[in-house]
Amino acid sequence: MIRGSTAVPVLMYHSVRADPPATTHGLSVHPDRFAEQLDVLAELGLTPVPFGALVEHWRSGAQLPDRPVVLTFDDGYADFHSEVLPRLVARRFAASLFVTTGWLADAAPADRAGRPLDATLSWSQLREIEAAGIETGAHSHSHAALDAVGPAALREELARSRHLLEDRLGRADQVFCYPFGYSDARVRDAVRAAGWSGACAVANTLARPHQGPYALARLTIRRRTDPATFRQVVQGLAVTRHYLADRTLTKGYAVVRRARGLVGSGPGGWGQGRR
Repeated sequence: MIRGSTAVPVLMYHSVRADPPATTHGLSVHPDRFAEQLDVLAELGLTPVPFGALVEHWRSGAQLPDRPVVLTFDDGYADFHSEVLPRLVARRFAASLFVTTGWLADAAPADRAGRPLDATLSWSQLREIEAAGIETGAHSHSHAALDAVGPAALREELARSRHLLEDRLGRADQVFCYPFGYSDARVRDAVRAAGWSGACAVANTLARPHQGPYALARLTIRRRTDPATFRQVVQGLAVTRHYLADRTLTKGYAVVRRARGLVGSGPGGWGQGRR
């Protein structure tokens, strides 16, 4: 069982919906199952904290509860407002929502980019979500695989998403999430230089300080994640066994992408903070 905060479960959700379309079904969670998962966290004495708080803890020693867990939600689907937010608020749980700004339902015509896989949040809903204490971060502008785009496109993805969040939500954006979990040294350096304090990938293992602030790992929570598996992985038990197929597939993708010259190492030191 995890004690302290040298290894922290950072959970990756997407959609929480009873009847998702085929495009998001596999990475969705039924609302009733999600509520059960939140209750398990409370039962086990785990305390949800924002992703940015975990980054700051490992960067500067800022205090965290004894048994932290991080709940992250990718893409910005509309069901976060209707299904996730009320359940988090009722339990006074923190979470982090990573939004693809070009996918938002009421994005200006000039800002629309990419193809959302389901109905997405609006800017007014995002303001309500932030007002409820949920951390909002960027998931790029169009959900492009950032390690596969050129330098100009990479700068645009980062700058545009950051500018929109700052302009529409009225505060400096802090945390970032790589679309598809893909990054390389060039992408991580660009994210750091753009001013984000930290970023998360996938990796399907526990987050640990040695991963560095710009490549912190997460655990995928899917529709098929059963209660027994969920209970084990949030306690750091049998994580490798439960995610063996995922990690094997991820390593295979990494080999292919490295062969194409798309994957690199570093940077990741905790001494390299926001600029």
